[in-house]
Amino acid sequence: MAAPAMETFTLEEIVLPNTSNMAAPAMETFTPEEIPDLEKSSQAERAQWVLNAPEPPGPWRELIHSVRETLLGPCGNKLLALKNQPGPEQVVLFLQGIFPILVWCRSYSVTKFKNDLLAGLTIASLCIPQSIGYATLAKLDPQYGLYTSVVPPLIYAVMGTSREIAIGPVAVVSLLLPSMIQKLQDPVADPVSYTKLVLTATFFAGIFQTAFGLFRLGFLVDFLSHAAIVGFVAGAAIVIGLQQLKGLLGISHFTNKTDVISVGEAVWRSVHHHWSPYNFILGCSFLSFILFTRFLGRRKKRLFWLPAIAPLLSVILSTLIVFLTRADTHGIKIVKHIKGGLNPSSLHQLQLDGPQVGEVAKAGLVVAVVALTEAIAVGRSFSSIKGYNIDGNKEMVAIGFMNVIGSFTSCYVATGSFSRTAVNFSAGCETLVSNIVMAITVIISLQLFTRLLYFTPIAILASIILSALPGLIDLSAAYNIWKIDKLDFLTCIAAFFGVLFVSVEIGLLVAVAISFAKIILISILPGTETLGRIPGTDMFCDINQYPMASKTSGVVIIRVKSAVICFANANIIKESIMRWVTEDQAEDTKLANVKGHNIYKLVILDTSGLMDVDTSGIASLQELHKNLTSHGIELAIANPRWQVIHKLRLANFVSKIGGRVYLTVGEAVGAAAPDAERANIQA
Repeated sequence: MAAPAMETFTLEEIVLPNTSNMAAPAMETFTPEEIPDLEKSSQAERAQWVLNAPEPPGPWRELIHSVRETLLGPCGNKLLALKNQPGPEQVVLFLQGIFPILVWCRSYSVTKFKNDLLAGLTIASLCIPQSIGYATLAKLDPQYGLYTSVVPPLIYAVMGTSREIAIGPVAVVSLLLPSMIQKLQDPVADPVSYTKLVLTATFFAGIFQTAFGLFRLGFLVDFLSHAAIVGFVAGAAIVIGLQQLKGLLGISHFTNKTDVISVGEAVWRSVHHHWSPYNFILGCSFLSFILFTRFLGRRKKRLFWLPAIAPLLSVILSTLIVFLTRADTHGIKIVKHIKGGLNPSSLHQLQLDGPQVGEVAKAGLVVAVVALTEAIAVGRSFSSIKGYNIDGNKEMVAIGFMNVIGSFTSCYVATGSFSRTAVNFSAGCETLVSNIVMAITVIISLQLFTRLLYFTPIAILASIILSALPGLIDLSAAYNIWKIDKLDFLTCIAAFFGVLFVSVEIGLLVAVAISFAKIILISILPGTETLGRIPGTDMFCDINQYPMASKTSGVVIIRVKSAVICFANANIIKESIMRWVTEDQAEDTKLANVKGHNIYKLVILDTSGLMDVDTSGIASLQELHKNLTSHGIELAIANPRWQVIHKLRLANFVSKIGGRVYLTVGEAVGAAAPDAERANIQA
């Protein structure tokens, strides 16, 4: 009988990190019977594995790899494997990598469509009134909110990876845009120019979001930490609520500022002069109705649809009341004309060469970060419930691309809405087809029903926005932040009070600045810890965390609690290590005089957590080696990572320390231990 084909392995696949999709030098291959026995391999041989690792990929190769992974994802590996296959198969895999809908649509069924149809109609009933309200919050004409609920959801449906997220305008972004753009152009004095700047900011936001995803710059979004988001959103919710007093009270003249003091003064002046009690009564009545339906929906899960359609019912009923009673002649302010029809092209409205383009681009960057943060947080929250993962970088590309196309079709910045996503999830959505159903429903509304909204009271739109705000203030999250990390809580309250008492962008800036300060503080003040062996094991852990851990005679093992040794922390790390060594050396010298203890002869630097080192870090390590040598102490490196050992070899640091580089801390200790102790370790 013919023997089956024997699988082969490279030494790289056995002992080195995964280097798939990266060019590497040719390696010797082994059959399973020829695979080196790690236990029988000599210590010197294992040290050579560390020293003779292939050259790590350079920045340019990593950049190309990251772009390919973001665009193609898992399909990229298949595409490389099929590079010698016919062209059509490569094209299909390429398209599947960019458009995930081509993957999951193959298993789509009628049952799934029924669920998506119900979910799409449900979120459309919530989306239509919310979109009109958020457009007025953004100081745009009402139809722009509806436009934003058409094109972006359709684009995301073919490019996105989250199944439950509902795309459209949201409250925080609708507040953030005018807070920055109205400084450049007054929306009341020149609404056309203001709209052009908003669309241009949307274009820049989409460009930034796409770039973040393509070049795997998602960590920039993470600078807006969870604590900062909690504080920022809570402050923004209060500001949005105060802004809605204009519509709820029927006030004609209102401040353009967003801080609570300016808004409070504007409300106080208006209450003593011109305001409409009819607006207030109508708005509060339907606000109570919406909140009551939400209470019923939470008490009885079967009534999940009731709070979803309550805003649309409020719009219909209040519009009928105003139309039948002609309440608009008695002080009730109404929406009046809403332009119908499909999204018109807005390419000619983009201001890409004007004097204000720099400021608009800055606004686009801020909005891009906030919108991405909200969308990814919403997507991950619901994907974890369903038990699948979303690709963060592909999400950024999808959201960025939909906003770029949206800016061409009269849409302002869209992102994932938590309230509508929760409704979509509760309605039993299966795929992103629910977004397509929602968009088609909004298109039908734009074509047929915009005239019917002429008598819709502005107070109702204000009440719909107010009803969505309680979910934005997360007191339990703020309490948990306080309980766990006081510095994070400082970031949270700084963002909250910055938004509340200064402006939305200042609140964001303060939160990001504190987050940066925290990162810098952690980076420049890295800790070092002395390691000892856990009894009965070959594990080495912090002796302060594990008091039972025992030191090795004549050896001090130090681990740096930092991912990088760089110009910002190199000297601090060097001084910290020298302080550890000199203090312990002095203590052990006293013990040696009394009990015959040996003073230290070797310092082992555990670099298992060290991902990179720069030239300043290498210079500090060289100086550390000189200082230790002057004290008669040798230096050894254990478990260096790929980039670290590569740079240490290029700097000839390995030869300067006598080639004392080891695969593990245990081997480094074993090499320094007396023969008897070494025998015990090997046993």
